[in-house]
Amino acid sequence: MVNFHGSRSSQRCWAARTQVEKRLVVLVAFLAAGLVACLAALGIQYQTRSPPVCLSEACVSVTSSILSSMDPTVDPCQDFFSYACGGWIKANPVPDGHSRWGTFSNLWEHNQAIIKHLLENSTASVSEAERKAQVYYRACMNETRIEELRAKPLMELIEKLGGWNITGPWAKDNFQDTLQVVTAHYRTSPFFSVYVSADSKNSNSNVIQVLTGYLNYMVQLGKLLGGGDEDAVRPQMQQILEFETALANITIPQEKRRDEELIYHKVTAAELQTLAPAINWLPFLNTIFYPVEINESEPIVVYDKEYLEQVSLLINTTDRCLLNNYMIWNLVRKTSSFLDQRFQDADEKFMEVMYGTKKTCLPRWKFCVSDTENNLGFALGPMFVKATFAEDSKNIASEIILEIKKAFEESLSTLKWMDEDTRKSAKEKADAIYNMIGYPSFIMDPKELDKVFNDYTAVPDLYFENAMRFFNFSWRVTADQLRKAPNRDQWSMTPPMVNAYYSPTKNEIVFPAGILQAPFYTRSSPKALNFGGIGVVVGHELTHAFDDQGREYDKDGNLRPWWKNSSVEAFKQQTECMVEQYSNYSVNGEPVNGRHTLGENIADNGGLKAAYRAYQNWVQRNGPEHTLPTLGLTNDQLFFLGFAQVSAPKRRRCRRGPPWTVQGLRGPKASPPQVGPRKGRGPGQRRASCGWVEGRARVLPGSPYPVGQGARRSLSPILTSGHPGWALEPASS
Repeated sequence: MVNFHGSRSSQRCWAARTQVEKRLVVLVAFLAAGLVACLAALGIQYQTRSPPVCLSEACVSVTSSILSSMDPTVDPCQDFFSYACGGWIKANPVPDGHSRWGTFSNLWEHNQAIIKHLLENSTASVSEAERKAQVYYRACMNETRIEELRAKPLMELIEKLGGWNITGPWAKDNFQDTLQVVTAHYRTSPFFSVYVSADSKNSNSNVIQVLTGYLNYMVQLGKLLGGGDEDAVRPQMQQILEFETALANITIPQEKRRDEELIYHKVTAAELQTLAPAINWLPFLNTIFYPVEINESEPIVVYDKEYLEQVSLLINTTDRCLLNNYMIWNLVRKTSSFLDQRFQDADEKFMEVMYGTKKTCLPRWKFCVSDTENNLGFALGPMFVKATFAEDSKNIASEIILEIKKAFEESLSTLKWMDEDTRKSAKEKADAIYNMIGYPSFIMDPKELDKVFNDYTAVPDLYFENAMRFFNFSWRVTADQLRKAPNRDQWSMTPPMVNAYYSPTKNEIVFPAGILQAPFYTRSSPKALNFGGIGVVVGHELTHAFDDQGREYDKDGNLRPWWKNSSVEAFKQQTECMVEQYSNYSVNGEPVNGRHTLGENIADNGGLKAAYRAYQNWVQRNGPEHTLPTLGLTNDQLFFLGFAQVSAPKRRRCRRGPPWTVQGLRGPKASPPQVGPRKGRGPGQRRASCGWVEGRARVLPGSPYPVGQGARRSLSPILTSGHPGWALEPASS
């Protein structure tokens, strides 16, 4: 019989022990059990915190790239930007011909080389549209023919428009005719821009829309076009410059145009005539939108109504000769780059004075690739896509976007300042955001592509003529949209572009094939780097749907007040904090305009946080990744390091006047990277509290969203002097 109670002798032995001995035995047992538990926990914790090291060829290669970009001598808690990017900045001086340089620029240069090869090596299988792009490029590269023609093409064009008092006698009062021709045929915007886009308050229809719109350089171009000696040209150019200044002075500052509800005004053509009588609007609109018929009841969206009233007064009180000089100057400034080397030299001199960079140090092929891509990027798109974009790239990008969306929607649930009804609608909007990846589908169908470019003809060896034909063709394509419904397949960026954007009127995010490459995304890279690269780009564009402008549009792309007032006020309080934070930063003594850059700052911070949360979600589902060798970094740290390195730019200082950074702070809407989301905690932080030192990463405060803008939608004519886009960063300068 088995005795489960122990022997009688052992029981007697225990009973004979003193109380102190019994307590000591129990204590030792507890300590032993605790020690075993601690060792087990430490073992589990060690395994969790120290995943295996990846020693594959791909991991070693990416580690080498990361190390070469870093400056490990810098304390990351004191200057994370220099720590992450210092090596890259030292090894990549700004090339001649550029005012700044960064990873976007590097990738664009890579894409340019691919496009060059494709344009120079024709194949029998290319479509007619692709052949037109090749003809355009080769005409640009034919410098011998361009030098033979000199300024003749532009001089003939000016003569055709009725002349220019700078280069010859002008005695015609043809203000209305000249304005109509330069707007419709050559896409210049002397006083305002006109375009067709989705109506912000009715995204199912298109409508006409209107928004606002260097003396030695001007004189030099006037002389090159036959303007005589400097004494004859300079006074008139001075008048043009003063008129441009007057236009600038009546333009509403960018930060005051951020509330689209306030600046949106829909009027009829008849009401527009009353608002700005200096222009005969019905003849103007019927000319530029021909053969579409425009009558007095045509709806037109006007942005910056006050500007249009003021510009009308200015036109009515300005000498007709000066108005003509100014309009032709706009045409000259736009088209002179298509002429011979003398005009390139004048442009180079101007760029050197302004930015300390020589534009024409660029090889001719780079200039021609950029211009061909800018004008005929969709025509050459199929060649680029076939050469660079893997078949499964769309699916992989879709998976990343889905991860970021999910993380963003999760974070909306944590917002204490947002009411439940607004939160529900915000989640519906996030869920409804449409993803456009790689390229619009029509470009891969040769018949559809040729149909789009059917009315454009490129002439061998006539570069200026080809460019002018394209301006006319592109406006006709725009005008043709007026009576059509908005089309999601019409992109604002070409496939090779190293960029991305959010369109509020379409409620869509667009990622061209050009950016879906290393260093933003690499199939063999750790997930930490891909989420820190293309993941942050996705998060940035997604967050634009909820920034200070994007939030005004609902899930269907209509501009309307869909937030409850309490949440609107709470949001404004949150964003005021961010405005103040960024306005306290300065670069080279010039303060950042926190209000002007608000939309981009929200997107930068929110995009980073959304991508980081998505990465953490991925790790929870799939387990920790292997770490990279040598770096001594956790994968959380690798995420932030990867993010910093793909956004590392270097800029050139101006040789005269304010530094380049002043130009950037007054112009572009994004803050310099040194004062971006990596600076979110502010000065005064203690090194001991730095998450980097502790082997972990903290998402810094700075966005109204615990995770982080737009284009437009119903198509109608729009009058504007330059509609701002909502893009991440220019691919090159």
